[in-house]
Amino acid sequence: MSKNGTREGGTAVADEPHETGGSARDKHVPVLLERTLELLAPALSRDGAVVVDATLGMGGHSEAMLTAHPGLTLVGLDRDPDALRLAGERLAPFADRIHLVHAVYDEWERVLDELGLSAVDAALFDLGVSSLQLDEADRGFAYARDAPLDMRMDPGAPRTAADVLNTYAHEDLARVLRVYGEEKFAGKIASAILRERDKEPFSNSARLVELLYNAVPAASRRTGGHPAKRTFQALRIEVNAELDVLERALPAAVESLAVGGRIAVMSYHSLEDKITKRVLADRVKSRTPVDLPVELPGHGPEFRLLTRGSEQAGEDERETNPRAASVRLRAAERIRGGNGEEAT
Repeated sequence: MSKNGTREGGTAVADEPHETGGSARDKHVPVLLERTLELLAPALSRDGAVVVDATLGMGGHSEAMLTAHPGLTLVGLDRDPDALRLAGERLAPFADRIHLVHAVYDEWERVLDELGLSAVDAALFDLGVSSLQLDEADRGFAYARDAPLDMRMDPGAPRTAADVLNTYAHEDLARVLRVYGEEKFAGKIASAILRERDKEPFSNSARLVELLYNAVPAASRRTGGHPAKRTFQALRIEVNAELDVLERALPAAVESLAVGGRIAVMSYHSLEDKITKRVLADRVKSRTPVDLPVELPGHGPEFRLLTRGSEQAGEDERETNPRAASVRLRAAERIRGGNGEEAT
């Protein structure tokens, strides 16, 4: 699945895919690494602390957390077997402190149950698609090189981007492009796709890129970037059910945090950020009726926000790591448990 500064929301994949050899450390630079470590540090440094990296990717954030906190145990989740393999090699020096699990992050509760964990101290989500996936041309995530229209983060998943293009009704296809890709020409593009698939089913990305180039007006191409970027993003999100997964995973993650535990979420798409904002906002509200002058015992907020709105990468990081350009970081701390227990 996804990870690290290697993350990409799908809106600026202009660079060519790279060769796939080399170690995980060679393949990417984690986004907002120092800030993430700073936000999570009070929770990571607790005695016997456990952190869940929900989007392990190639292990950049995980390696940094384990290095900085020698008593930390890490649970790393990823749906991509290649990412798990590379991260496992990278994190081998910490083998006695890690549990790497092939799972989508909405399987959060099942994974914790199987590991015998009733609560954790920290959670990290670095959403989007990883450089591992972008840089492997045959995965079909990037439009810069012709490749099979796959886009599955887990190669064993049943549905590919080609399946979406070749089977969805016009209404459904237009919705995917409009909502997930924020594509204002969604209806026109969907119509063109249906006409072309009647001639021959879609299988490779070059044909789709050519169609998109012809379907998007020249004026928009001049000002809106590559005409394929929004459609490729939308297909990727649909194939991997990314927003549905996030809607299920974030509530489970925040509920699993011990009092004093912290969560950090990096989003690369406005819809991801909206989901994150809503989940956290719901938990920083008081449950005392608004017409009462004092806070009722046990009705205060369960969380406090650690960031003011969403934070972005600085100019220097955006220049050295273009894939950090669209990141939005939000973080929160659990200050009270469901049983009324409060942080000390």
